[in-house]
Amino acid sequence: MGYFFDKLQTAYATAYKHGLEKKKYTEPKIYHGGDNFDLSKRWYVYYSFAKPDLFDKLGKPVLVRQTPVTMSVNKQFKTKAERLLHLGIIKEVLSEMLKEGYSPYKDKLKLDSKSLEYTASAALDFAYNIKVNELSETSIKDYKSRYGRFKKYLDKKNLLDKSILSITKQTVNNYLQSIVKTSSARNRNNTRIVLSSLFAELEDNDIIPRNFIENIKVLNTKSVSHKTYSLDVLEGLFAFIKENDPLLLLFIKFVSYNFLRPIEVCRLKVEDVFLAQKLLRFQAKNKPEKTKIVPDIVLREIKDLDFSEQNHFLFTPNGVGVWDATESSRRDYFTKRFWKLKKKYNEYLLSKGKTLQLGGEYTIYSFRHTFITLLFRKLRKDFSYTETCDKLMLITGHSTLDALKAYLKDIDAELPEDYSGLLSLY
Repeated sequence: MGYFFDKLQTAYATAYKHGLEKKKYTEPKIYHGGDNFDLSKRWYVYYSFAKPDLFDKLGKPVLVRQTPVTMSVNKQFKTKAERLLHLGIIKEVLSEMLKEGYSPYKDKLKLDSKSLEYTASAALDFAYNIKVNELSETSIKDYKSRYGRFKKYLDKKNLLDKSILSITKQTVNNYLQSIVKTSSARNRNNTRIVLSSLFAELEDNDIIPRNFIENIKVLNTKSVSHKTYSLDVLEGLFAFIKENDPLLLLFIKFVSYNFLRPIEVCRLKVEDVFLAQKLLRFQAKNKPEKTKIVPDIVLREIKDLDFSEQNHFLFTPNGVGVWDATESSRRDYFTKRFWKLKKKYNEYLLSKGKTLQLGGEYTIYSFRHTFITLLFRKLRKDFSYTETCDKLMLITGHSTLDALKAYLKDIDAELPEDYSGLLSLY
């Protein structure tokens, strides 16, 4: 009996709570000039919302009629069909906002007549043309591809030439779900980031009332594995690369000792290196421009390079020089160059009777993980965890302490001491 009573009580409490939440507002409705759809009258969308701290004698929230929403529909559209179409869009957008927690007493309702004038196609193009000015070459290509595919999806759904307000949270959710089915959760999440960024521009420019994509959840994904090299593997691999491809080794040393990402190394030009000051300027993932010191271990390697032409890239297939290729193509070149060398190294190991093989999880990026781990563990011997993170953050270039800590956790930089004594039964 107690079990059924508890179940009943839980169900009642849930239903009661849901009922109170629904009573916070009424569903938006359209006033269309009466039964005869009188076009001479003012048409609008209306709704009521619970006024904060106002309750009736029974303690129920008092719903108060809010200011009608018209967005100049009456001035712009003179036929029944046109007004119903655009007021229907306004009604749907407002309903979606209320479901997501919008309150007329807390939030400003950003709805303007120009929102109806923007088609989904024009609005997305508008946002992209603003965003493109602050993106890197690689990001521009990624954004253009992802927002282009989204426009094709909208076109298939006959939404591309309709008002941008016709694009709802459900529309975007359906599109993102289609990506998961045909690709991966990671691809879906990256598309969500791009679309959210574009819709944020639309919100900032009062073209849409709210960037609802922010409230769409990020799916859990398995991280791309860049396995850390062990010290014995690292020593043998460095020696092999030094003998077979010194230029590639120098590229890897910028990743290893300056803790740059491979694409950041590919962006480096002669003008970005200040030998006298021992400084390096580069475009980072989280900032348009960052500066790092050049440690002596790297400085010794580059002091004899040709620094006469400021616009030359530091790394091309043949060293310092001109390279007419996109930065993503340059990064891919060195990635493939390393993979080819790694294949030769595996063949070399087999010829020596060794079974160790470096698979796809060992990458150029792995060197960054490896040396950050080594540096962390050396610092950790003399400093507390917090002190170590503070010192390491200056070296690695992470934008926040939380970002660094999350990174260290992800690569298992800190491991516990031997805990055998805690498990002993005697």
